[in-house]
Amino acid sequence: MASPRLAYQIAALTLFRVLVNTGRRFVYPFAPALSRGLEVPLGAITSIIAVSQFSSLLGVFSGPLADRFGYRRVMRSALAMLAVGMLACGLVPTYWPVFVGLVVASLGKVVFDPAIQAFVGSRVPFNRRGRVVGIIETAWAGSTLVGIPALALIIDHIGLSNSFIVMGLLGGLCWLAIPWFIPADRVEEPAGFTRVPLLAMLARLVRIRSAAGMLIFGFFISIANDGLFVVYGAWFEHDFQIGIVALGFSTIAIGSAELIGESMVALFADRIGIKRATIGGFSLAACAYLLLPVIGQTLALAMVGMFLLFLCYEFAIVSSFSLSTELVPEARATMMAGFYATAGVGRMVGVLLGGLAWEAGGIQLVCWLAAGSTGCGVLALLWGLRGWRPA
Repeated sequence: MASPRLAYQIAALTLFRVLVNTGRRFVYPFAPALSRGLEVPLGAITSIIAVSQFSSLLGVFSGPLADRFGYRRVMRSALAMLAVGMLACGLVPTYWPVFVGLVVASLGKVVFDPAIQAFVGSRVPFNRRGRVVGIIETAWAGSTLVGIPALALIIDHIGLSNSFIVMGLLGGLCWLAIPWFIPADRVEEPAGFTRVPLLAMLARLVRIRSAAGMLIFGFFISIANDGLFVVYGAWFEHDFQIGIVALGFSTIAIGSAELIGESMVALFADRIGIKRATIGGFSLAACAYLLLPVIGQTLALAMVGMFLLFLCYEFAIVSSFSLSTELVPEARATMMAGFYATAGVGRMVGVLLGGLAWEAGGIQLVCWLAAGSTGCGVLALLWGLRGWRPA
């Protein structure tokens, strides 16, 4: 890491990101509880998830804005969206206000992520970036290790609407705190740089082979992950008869796997090679999807299977973030926003297909869908990176 000051900033941003990720992820395992609390069918909750993922398309515009106006300003805007969205859910706890509030809060994550990845990419050399990105991404595991179990306890003790208010207040505190940690910045333009119009900048990504391959890759691997994640709570409730608190704490197995995977990126990805780590990790994840319904015959074995799957997935996806930040160095935030946008569309498709696959063939069909999608993603990445070398 470049300096103690940067280490201090990375630590603060990681903590802020735990909250942002929790606001996005808690809906998945708690979808059955939300449907009961709001007195709507489960399909109405998965519709919220799908629309939230579709909001990733709007996030594609946040990357160019971050490149032009600075990362701190965009990060604060994202935290404001989280706070406003969650407070709206808590103050008017009926279906449509909650629908809108969760979509707004979800858009906050879509805006926050490209800015933080570009912030790291602009300050850390590529040969050390895997370590720093691995540290930043521990916030993803933090949401399942700490955020979701804590939220399960809050819901159990003070109810659904009050839990939304708690999340909104925490988002507001982070909005107030971020200027203390991240100074105001203005992205410097290199000599000879010509400003490209926003839409032209976005269109450029699909004309760069390596970037296009990464975008297609993000779409397919996101179908796989969300297709499973959206139904695993229903799977655990249906097959193993567990309640909301137990379900919340079952995410600790997933969070532990994610934390180990992110730590492995920080420790080993730069040595292995970011490209090799990404492709190898997702090849193993495809195998893990296929094995999950075979070994998941009891709650303990199902959690072991989820642990192994998310270990492989997290190691690979975090490695791919480091890779993405180097594909278009002059527009890192734009590239990351494009990646998150196509991944968001993939997640939306995965949510819809996962629900249909669950109803048609149970967890086995869901896992077959996930394995096939992951394989398509790996092939797209191999095509895109053929002949590519870091600058």
